[in-house]
Amino acid sequence: MELLNDMALFVEVVKARGFRHAAEVVGMPNSTVSRRISTLEKAIGLRLLHRTTRKIELTEAGQIYFERCKRIVDEAKLAHEQLGEMLAQPSGVLRASLPVDFANIYLAPLIAEFARRYPGISFDFDLTPRLVDLVSEPFDVAIRMGKPPDSNLIARQLANLSCYLYASPRYLEQSGEPGHPTDLAHHECLGFRMPKASVWTLNNSDQVVEVTVGGRFQLNSVGLIRRLAALDLGIAVLPEEIVAEDVAQGRLRRILPDWEGPPVPVYAMTETRLLPAKTQRFIEFLREHLKSSAM
Repeated sequence: MELLNDMALFVEVVKARGFRHAAEVVGMPNSTVSRRISTLEKAIGLRLLHRTTRKIELTEAGQIYFERCKRIVDEAKLAHEQLGEMLAQPSGVLRASLPVDFANIYLAPLIAEFARRYPGISFDFDLTPRLVDLVSEPFDVAIRMGKPPDSNLIARQLANLSCYLYASPRYLEQSGEPGHPTDLAHHECLGFRMPKASVWTLNNSDQVVEVTVGGRFQLNSVGLIRRLAALDLGIAVLPEEIVAEDVAQGRLRRILPDWEGPPVPVYAMTETRLLPAKTQRFIEFLREHLKSSAM
């Protein structure tokens, strides 16, 4: 890289026909320009310029070197310009693994907006529940909810989704509304399937409470928990982004408003830190929109 920079500086000196004008163009002291050209000549082992008090002239070797350097420098500038265009409008197929319910319920409109913003990108999404192998399978990124396990993958946190308690108005009318987290032990609670009794950890500004809850449904689907809660079958702890539409339509109502569950982190998982522009833009876009919605 240092050699390429010195080659570019040499081209500027020749084009400006002197060190002083070249120094003005590149924004560095005249003495620095002269020293770096001398260092370049020593590295090559040939004199490139004849220096006089009034002007510089190319030697025969300098003429050959200038013609080659100019082509190389022009190609390098073109490469930077093309990469800049690629970053501005990336293209290619984006292969991503997404959480099924989160993608269907919340990410879909964000993906639609992203697709409109970057028309050069096409999409190959995997929404199966399985955890894809980013090393052996051809995925650019995997979006995961919850703390990722220790691995050699690169985890970029996109957001922390706040979780609150929700129930349908009809369920509350039939079963009563809890006034304290301990009252949940006497309610139908829609929880994630666990090997032991479900314990919900809730907190407010002053304290943390753990409540052992029960119910007829133990599930591994956020979407189904949300749907069953809206169908009057119990109380659920869910990210507010997941239930926003149900709350707006009156199908669910937030209860115990001073209390909340542990936030759910959302991560973008990649095999490497060196990402193509399409993947960079997708991760940046999700981070921007998820964080703004979680504030």
